[in-house]
Amino acid sequence: MNSLTPGGSEAARRFPDGFLWGVGTSSYQIEGAVDADGRGPSIWDTFVRTPGKVNRGDTGDIACDSYNRLADDVALLDALGVGAYRFSVSWPRVLPSGSGEVNQAGLDYYRRLVDALVEHGIRPVATVYHWDLPQALEDRGGWANRDTALAMGELAAVLADALGDRVSMWITINEPLQTVQQGYLNGSHAPGRRDPALAAAAIHHILLAHGFATQALRAGIAGAIVGPTMDTQPFNALDEDAAPAAVALDAEYNRVYLDPVLRGSYPADLRADLMPPDELVRGGDMALISAPIDFLGLNYYRPHYVRSGDWADLRLGERPVAGWPGTVHYMPPDLPRTVMGWAVVPEGLRDLLIRLHGETGGLPIYITENGCAADDYITPEGTVEDHERIAYIHGHLEAILEALTAGVDVAGYFHWSLMDNFEWAEGYRRRFGLHYVEFGSGRRLQKRSASYYREVVRTNSLPPEPRAPTPARAAGEPTPRVGEAELPEAPAAV
Repeated sequence: MNSLTPGGSEAARRFPDGFLWGVGTSSYQIEGAVDADGRGPSIWDTFVRTPGKVNRGDTGDIACDSYNRLADDVALLDALGVGAYRFSVSWPRVLPSGSGEVNQAGLDYYRRLVDALVEHGIRPVATVYHWDLPQALEDRGGWANRDTALAMGELAAVLADALGDRVSMWITINEPLQTVQQGYLNGSHAPGRRDPALAAAAIHHILLAHGFATQALRAGIAGAIVGPTMDTQPFNALDEDAAPAAVALDAEYNRVYLDPVLRGSYPADLRADLMPPDELVRGGDMALISAPIDFLGLNYYRPHYVRSGDWADLRLGERPVAGWPGTVHYMPPDLPRTVMGWAVVPEGLRDLLIRLHGETGGLPIYITENGCAADDYITPEGTVEDHERIAYIHGHLEAILEALTAGVDVAGYFHWSLMDNFEWAEGYRRRFGLHYVEFGSGRRLQKRSASYYREVVRTNSLPPEPRAPTPARAAGEPTPRVGEAELPEAPAAV
């Protein structure tokens, strides 16, 4: 028997001493108060008002109202017993024009948040950029403009000066892949562009912004712990003929962001239209991008699959792999899925951690996001029985234990998310939280998964495999699953 499976030894199921347990959120998804106290507009304030871009026309204008409910949300964190809270700073709340004059009222919000976290013994982990670019910078070209990278270095310097005495751990950028793929290639996220040339420029400039932010944080904070968060996407070939396409997709979705940070170069096999032009890459850029980092943040939700297939005769759940005739994206029908249509494959996290351990040279890796959307609802008894989320967390924590056994330095886990929030283009119809939010009233309600996660944190160990109540089924009836496979133009992220 594998000692890490249910029934194995308790010692093998404990996490290392000092393992950092946390939860995460991002500013636009929870704060609301989009026009309060001098905050400027972001690209998401603009995008949500573009007809047809967000489910039901939902906006982040109020979201979870966390700007006005700071004490309530810190109380949720305290009740969970987590050691850390990953939050992001709203760039337009601090620098309404993207650079220049600092909005002290906005900065004071983050000072109050950090003070409250420290008072409760919770480590603040701050993300400099989590997608809410000031609209003023977008008006000047956004991530296709090199000046945006310089401006993010300025933002990081402001934050280091204001918060650096209490915040030592910093994430520079969150999921640059999604900024490029969804923001500049397929237009499904802000700023809604569909232009490979702009995407190629955005790749270089957002990585350069990571470099400038790292430089500023190190200059402003003695002993700063700094790294980026990537949502590295595993692509698995289901047959030999599809293997070259999987390698090409790995370059486009993963190595184009990892290689510059870890090796100081772009992958030679990156598709030509996404390779940043030579004229954009100035002397010293790659050295700045590849300056040493202290950890790698990893957001993991699901893997992807490709196989040989006829473009002229696509089956349900298939779509062509661009540039690779005869190869299709495919969802194996036997895989369980979340309500997002995402495959639930915990062993994909284990394998990815082992891969990244080798690629980073053994750097500490923090799981900075992991979680699932579910069709949560309040029962007549007033509870939220999200057993599928508990099973999802349990399986992925088991995968982390397996990676630790294989020698990977997994240093912490941040569940996504503390509470239900504005889920980007999905609006409010997808719930990822450990706490249910009634978006009309703002009331927070603990879900069953919060109790489960609290026990994991308290014991620093994985409990026995949870057994959720299941409805009776006729003999031979297949296990229910929600929805058909959704294969968006780019891997979606939360």
